Amino acid sequence: MDRETATPAVDGIPGERASQWVEAHHEHAAPSTYVYEFVWDHTAPASGPFCTDVDGNTLLDFTAHVGAAPLGYDNPAIRDRLDALDLPEPGKIAGQDFYVAGGNGPPDDPAFPGPTQLQDRLADRADQYGLDTVFLSNSGAEAVENAIKICYDETGGHRAITFEGAFHGRTLGALSLNRSKHVQRRGFPDVGGVVDAPYCDDAGDDLTNCDCGFFVGGDGHGSGTDATAESVLRRKLDPDSGHLPPEEVAYIIVEPIQGEGGYRIPSDPFLEELADLADLHDIPIVVDEIQSGIGRTGEFWAVDHGPIDPDVIAAAKGLRVGATIADSDTFPETEGRLSSTWGAGDVIAALQGVLTLDVIEDRNLLANATRRGEQCLELLDDADLPGAVDARGRGLMMAVEFEGPERRNAVVRECFEHGLLVLGCGHRTIRLLPPLDVREREIAMGIELFGDAVRSVAGAREV
Repeated sequence: MDRETATPAVDGIPGERASQWVEAHHEHAAPSTYVYEFVWDHTAPASGPFCTDVDGNTLLDFTAHVGAAPLGYDNPAIRDRLDALDLPEPGKIAGQDFYVAGGNGPPDDPAFPGPTQLQDRLADRADQYGLDTVFLSNSGAEAVENAIKICYDETGGHRAITFEGAFHGRTLGALSLNRSKHVQRRGFPDVGGVVDAPYCDDAGDDLTNCDCGFFVGGDGHGSGTDATAESVLRRKLDPDSGHLPPEEVAYIIVEPIQGEGGYRIPSDPFLEELADLADLHDIPIVVDEIQSGIGRTGEFWAVDHGPIDPDVIAAAKGLRVGATIADSDTFPETEGRLSSTWGAGDVIAALQGVLTLDVIEDRNLLANATRRGEQCLELLDDADLPGAVDARGRGLMMAVEFEGPERRNAVVRECFEHGLLVLGCGHRTIRLLPPLDVREREIAMGIELFGDAVRSVAGAREV
């Protein structure tokens, strides 16, 4: 496939072969989330954001597999290195021992980097926050689980603070922190002691005009002229009048941009308040960078855009593995306190993670994410999309919010039929996640397809 000239081409979707595969898969698969009846053909031509299904349809993928494929398809820098690697058997090796290819060279410059080098690069990227120690795992949920475990261990606290709209994973500990959709937690037992507060994305210079309820004024939250507005979290943590003793709080966990909750970008006053309260009460802040990190927003970490100095970073998706990053004093000293049969054992996934980080740096993809994200938002603003109430984003983590979930869902389906893959989030929002090396031509093409789909849905609703 020539990426320079590739275009989406759809001839009936899902096609006959895709429908057969979907039916066969669901025969024994437990109910889960399958957004499309789209069956990727991983042996067919693909390049950048373009991919092919088993019926030969070519689509433009603006999902990046929910951010887990930050370099799109068939990136030569990844493919060529993997092709040259004499794959070990098995590629995933149990245990925390050290595995390298014979004749691989010294650990500071091996021919085929692995877990050691991935940890080095992550520590380097987190050095500005004084974080120098990494624990690798399989997934984002495990990265979060280990992040909260080390905070409980370090502080001795048994309480935690999360935020409305939060999503941190589907293991029981992470689920206890979720506040996005009730179906994720309903009927499951919670880790105790978790309290929540509004995730503020609307506070401006006058904090008493905050409508989300995070900042409250003397004459009632969300309105008034009282200059003494303060946050509900500050009130809860007040040692004299609050009901949440700060010394019992093991951590505050926050997404620098909410993902599943609707791609909500936090207000500056909100982040400043969190930073101040964490410093005032000596409470660790865990930032969940699983979807927003690894260059997605135009900075390596989305938290880099604001005033928070995180104590722990949870990362995954684009890394191909889970990673919990903190300073050495935060991690337990006792061996076995944290452990995993597969921890640091998947040499292939670790290699992909290292190569992904190197490509992002070598090709200056943070700057590209910023430029292409600005282009995307400008095009969305010019498109005058019927039924859309907001277009927002940071870098290549972008979203369009609609007036209701039915219209949003119809647009997702219509985009599919037009040859564009997008995903929903929140209750009425569509997220746009092109690869970090997306090109100007591809953004223009994607937003044109998106606009066509939105207008098609609007026209059908008016009939």
